[in-house]
Amino acid sequence: MMRPMQVLQKVSGCLAVLVLLALAGSSQAETVRTVEHAFGETRIEDRPQRLVTLYQGATDTAVALGLEPVGVVESWVEKPMYRYLRGGLPEDVRYLGLETQPDLETVAWLAPDLIVGARYRHDAVYPLLSRIAPTVVPDTAYDFKAMLRLMGEATGRERRAQALLDDWEARVADFRRRIAAALGEAWPQEVAVVSFRSDHARLYYDGFARSILDELGFQSPDAQQQSGWGIKLTSRESISAMDADAIFVFMRDSDPAVAETYRQWTQHPLWQNLKAARQGRVYRVDPVIWSMGGGILAANRLLDALYAHYGLEPGRETQE
Repeated sequence: MMRPMQVLQKVSGCLAVLVLLALAGSSQAETVRTVEHAFGETRIEDRPQRLVTLYQGATDTAVALGLEPVGVVESWVEKPMYRYLRGGLPEDVRYLGLETQPDLETVAWLAPDLIVGARYRHDAVYPLLSRIAPTVVPDTAYDFKAMLRLMGEATGRERRAQALLDDWEARVADFRRRIAAALGEAWPQEVAVVSFRSDHARLYYDGFARSILDELGFQSPDAQQQSGWGIKLTSRESISAMDADAIFVFMRDSDPAVAETYRQWTQHPLWQNLKAARQGRVYRVDPVIWSMGGGILAANRLLDALYAHYGLEPGRETQE
């Protein structure tokens, strides 16, 4: 893995050219906006046309806003990009490696006028990114609404961002009304979000899916109302920590090691004794939508899945 200083030395020639070009064109800028984000303030000129997204949720958000990035990081599965996003990206988009180690030399070569990163991924290389082009980074990776507002402001598409947020709020209100009517006294339902890995399971107290479930009115069991993202469960003796009325499970089941972990854990007596398992309420869900997508489009698809799962008919306003 290249260190930030090594990367800086490798692309310094490109950076010098880009800085000169930026200075030469700055006097022709029509508008200049100052955008606040996780690492301070960034000045952005005009409406950026050459966008680079270095985080999955940023790519999702760009597509939702009708933007066509010139460069994006690769998806974790369904490579090179999640199927639900492919139609929204230009055919000649450049793939920049994984979000954990993007190809910064190619980023510089693309001469972007806006870069969108993730705080927990790009803290160390942010100074370098900000020299390549104006760079904005949201405070948290999984807050898709904050990402949408930030990118809407940074690209001059605030109205479109607000329209997407208004539609989301209407859908949330509709779902809450309909599920309360459908479940009656069984609502609100306590649910757990679990992911299986090759050698452990993860129970989420926070994160993309958990935050959406909370907004929709689902609850966490008392034992799972903890701070932090969640907990790694390395022993099957800790299975009882997952107990809830229902459990949503996502994993990369194409990995044999992950599938074997899931098989072993779900055959354990402690798993069979979970309330959700006894009542047949353990549900396998799409990891791309529930964990990896991270943007407004993935959030809406997650909500679509919940409407279908609970047999609810979306209201008229959700179809607009």
